[in-house]
Amino acid sequence: MGTNNVFPRSGERISKLGFGAMGLSGSFGSYDDEYLIRSVLLALDGGINFIDTARAYGRSEELVGKALQQWTGERPFVATKVAAQPAPASYPPGSGWHAPVPVEVAYPRGMLRASVLDSLQQLGLEQLDLIQLHQYWAHWDDSDYWMEELLRLQEEGLVRYIGISVPDHRHELAIALVRSGKIDAVQTLFNIFDPLALDCLIPICRQHQVAVIARIILDEGGLTGFLKADTHIAEGDFRANYFDVLPRSIYIDKINALQTFIPQYAESLAELAIRFALQPEGITTAITSMHVHEFIRPNLEAAARPELPQEVFELLRNKHRWIRNFYQARRYL
Repeated sequence: MGTNNVFPRSGERISKLGFGAMGLSGSFGSYDDEYLIRSVLLALDGGINFIDTARAYGRSEELVGKALQQWTGERPFVATKVAAQPAPASYPPGSGWHAPVPVEVAYPRGMLRASVLDSLQQLGLEQLDLIQLHQYWAHWDDSDYWMEELLRLQEEGLVRYIGISVPDHRHELAIALVRSGKIDAVQTLFNIFDPLALDCLIPICRQHQVAVIARIILDEGGLTGFLKADTHIAEGDFRANYFDVLPRSIYIDKINALQTFIPQYAESLAELAIRFALQPEGITTAITSMHVHEFIRPNLEAAARPELPQEVFELLRNKHRWIRNFYQARRYL
C-alpha cells in the first residue's frame, strides 16, 4: 500500500501512519525529555508527517514543539485537542469522557479560544492545522456557541480545520455532525477488536469528505502480543488497569487466536494490526504511540507493506471482532 493519503478538504498529502503523541504524556511510564523529542524526530525522518497531541496529554505539546524547533524538514500537519473542564463532583464518575454532560460544563464560553492560544504557545506555532474537541456528545449540536467560537478561530487564521474526537465505542455520535458539513475531521477508535466505525461512521465521512483519524489501532499495545499471564506493567503506566478489567486470560486467548495469521500474512501481530487499520478507504491516517525508539522502524515498515488480502481483512473484521469496553467494565468492579 502507499504510505500517504489525501486530507479530503485540502488535497494535501498525509502519511497513512501518524504519530500519536499521547506517548509523550507520561501515561505509558516515565521517559527523559530528550529521548521523547528524539522519538518525534525519528518518526518525522522516517516519513511521518502527521502528529496528533492534546492539551490533556501533560507536557506532550511542549515536547512536540521542541521537536519541531529542531526539525529542518517540511513542516508536518499538527493536530491537537481542546481539554475539557472536569465534570463537577455532583455528576456520576466518568462524566464528560464516558457519559454525557452539557457542553457548557465541558467547554464554558471562551475556553476554546484560551485552549487554542495555549496550544499555539506550547507548540511554537502561529496556526494549528487541526483543532479537535477532546470530548464530544451529539446533543451539543443543539447549542451553537461552541461551533461559532471554533469558526471564529478559523476565520482569524489561528486554526485551519475543525474536528471532534468521538468517545470510545460511540462512533455513531458523530454521524449527524458529519452530515451537517460543519467539521473537517473525526477521530475515532478503530482496530481489529473494534472495527465498528467501518460499519457506521467511516463510509459517511468518506461521502462528506471528512477526514478520519483512527486511534488505538494497537489496542494500547495489546495487539502487539506483549501481554502474558505474568506480564508486569510498571507503576505510572495507565495500562496497569486497562487489560485487567476482565480476567487477563480472556484477552490472551483472543490474541492467541490471531496468531494463526502469523507469519503467512504478516511477520508480527503489530504489523497485522497496523495494516488492518490502514486498509479501509476513508481512513485518512491511523495514529499510534511511537515514543519507544525501537518500535518506530517496524511500524513504518508495516505501513509500507501491501494491503492484506481482502478475504483476510474481512475475516479479521468479522470473526475476530471483540467489543471490549474498558470504561463500562470498570463501573462494575
